[in-house]
Amino acid sequence: MSKRFASVVVAASGLVALMGGTAQAQTAQGAPDAAAKSCDGVKLSGTLPAPPAGMAVTQQVTIGEDCKPVLGPVQYVPASGAAAKKAAAGAKSVAAAAGTTRQIRSWNEMFDCCKIRMTGLYTTSTVNTADGRITSASTEARQEFNREPWDAGWSVKSADHKDDCLTDCSVVNSEAHAEFAYKGIFDVTGKWYANTHHSYVKLNPDATATCTFDVDLRHTFIGWNWQRGCE
Repeated sequence: MSKRFASVVVAASGLVALMGGTAQAQTAQGAPDAAAKSCDGVKLSGTLPAPPAGMAVTQQVTIGEDCKPVLGPVQYVPASGAAAKKAAAGAKSVAAAAGTTRQIRSWNEMFDCCKIRMTGLYTTSTVNTADGRITSASTEARQEFNREPWDAGWSVKSADHKDDCLTDCSVVNSEAHAEFAYKGIFDVTGKWYANTHHSYVKLNPDATATCTFDVDLRHTFIGWNWQRGCE
């Protein structure tokens, strides 16, 4: 059995990757399966600058051959309909008042090779600024996951989120965490798959933000992909 480990740090401006660890495949009962291939102990990390209001920035990282991460391009696209409307509303509020209101959304998702979203962590931060300060900020977090028939599939094992400052702040560091467990048709033991997502958003008094993401995968098959972004 060959040794494999994948760890990648991804940023819009560069990449550092370190390899090591083990790779093997398992059946639903936990026995080796030579026809399939999975990678043990995969951790992916990356940072994206939040784009201007009304835009979104996204990137996809795929688990490729030999358990090596394959980076997709950093893409700037129009924000989703709801986010674009909020951005327009925020722009109007700027004209009507001295302060600025902006909402920053982030997403941190794992998909399998069939493009089924297995687990996802999402945050929405609302920040109000005036006179070079953050007057108030708040963050909401939610988790989504794929279920299977007969009450099986992915589930949330634990989740939490917090902001390190809520009012009159020079900067706000928001973070959210979610640990997902799996027990279903691909592993009846519930001990083989586990995805842990971490999302961090740094909110600045000029209404800009930086989004940082981590995901830890106990086991992952080649072809799984990590999609992350903020708007």
